[in-house]
Amino acid sequence: MGIPWDDVVVIQHGKDKNDPTVVTVNCPDKAGLGCDLCRITLEFGLRIKKADISTDGRWCYIVFWVVPNPSSLTVDWGSLKTRLLSACPSCLLTYHLNQQLTTSPSPPPIYLLKVWLIDQKGLLHDINEILCNLELLIQRVKVMPTPDGRALDMFFINDGMELLHTKKRQDYVCEFLKDALGDRCISTELQLAGPEYGQLQGISSLPPAFAEELFSSELLDKGSLHPLSQDMAPLKKPTVMVDNSLSPAHTLLQIECVDQKGLCYDIMRISKDSDIKVAHGRFSSSAKGFRSIDLLVQQKDGKKIIDPESQKTLCSCLKEEMLHPLRVIIVNRGPDTELLVANPVELSGKGRPRVFYDVTLTLKALGVMIFSAEIVRHSTQERQWEVYRFLLDESRDFPLTSSKARSQIVDKVRRTLMGW
Repeated sequence: MGIPWDDVVVIQHGKDKNDPTVVTVNCPDKAGLGCDLCRITLEFGLRIKKADISTDGRWCYIVFWVVPNPSSLTVDWGSLKTRLLSACPSCLLTYHLNQQLTTSPSPPPIYLLKVWLIDQKGLLHDINEILCNLELLIQRVKVMPTPDGRALDMFFINDGMELLHTKKRQDYVCEFLKDALGDRCISTELQLAGPEYGQLQGISSLPPAFAEELFSSELLDKGSLHPLSQDMAPLKKPTVMVDNSLSPAHTLLQIECVDQKGLCYDIMRISKDSDIKVAHGRFSSSAKGFRSIDLLVQQKDGKKIIDPESQKTLCSCLKEEMLHPLRVIIVNRGPDTELLVANPVELSGKGRPRVFYDVTLTLKALGVMIFSAEIVRHSTQERQWEVYRFLLDESRDFPLTSSKARSQIVDKVRRTLMGW
């Protein structure tokens, strides 16, 4: 019959405010569940300090030790529990479990939020922060400034609470935004997205030279036009070892890499998209900035990973994602300066959480004005990418013609995204 619903997700706070919070999930298993749970914790701004994962293919037991990142972040733990529960298959009857495994969930509806406002430095991040607090997930964004000092920000969003179809929730979102923004907000409008969202779904118009720098594996091996700063250079040493001798039924993956934000999510995402089943996993705590991960895995057919080419492909993918889960460059777009940030998209179509939040936070802290911004998708032969394009405004305090200033922007953005 299962276990009581209240026991599916249990959240226990540490005795000391600096102790991690322990999140335990105990429910029927489904393909990609570990990835989905890691993604939700990342959406809430939590960093997984340690994790244990165990499943027999039918039932799973997962424990996360999490901390807010940054530590000053206020976390709605009740909403987190609700969201984690929503990702878990039904625990009541085997019938419901079978239905969950065989029926693909329909994608959530997309809504268009229009915000007319008086444009100010850092305002885009302020709106982003408000939407995050409201559990609204940004799928696309289009920022259009006007010559008279105003701007129209268009956010294509879905609702983590799945209540945006109700007038009460829509009215609450609009009123909350108006109250939070005060005199800076001229008007807000929220409605179900129409054909304009489909138009933004198309292939992006990235110039070939920009796409080559962002997505080329060869350039990643050689170092991009914006290499890691000197104190980050020693971090480029991820290792992945494959061992088929220790278990009769599973392949052991032993991973050592630098500790970074979203590491558990990245590894579980690769496993999910590669049809690799994680039977047991242990993500150890950071030691001197590095993490050790042990995974007992199987292929989709339940067999060990024996084929050398399959091993090589998986190891290569893991190393690349641990070294460059996000790509950051700054380029000239005619007379203007553009910051480009890219991350892989899951096969399910979901992008990486909080990228837009982290980038706008960094630019606000640096005092760099965003003239316009948009989120687009770009397809390469290997995968689809989510690309964040920020057209930056020249300022006296931060001259974008300076190579030092441009490198500082890339370095600060990368550090924030990676949690360094």
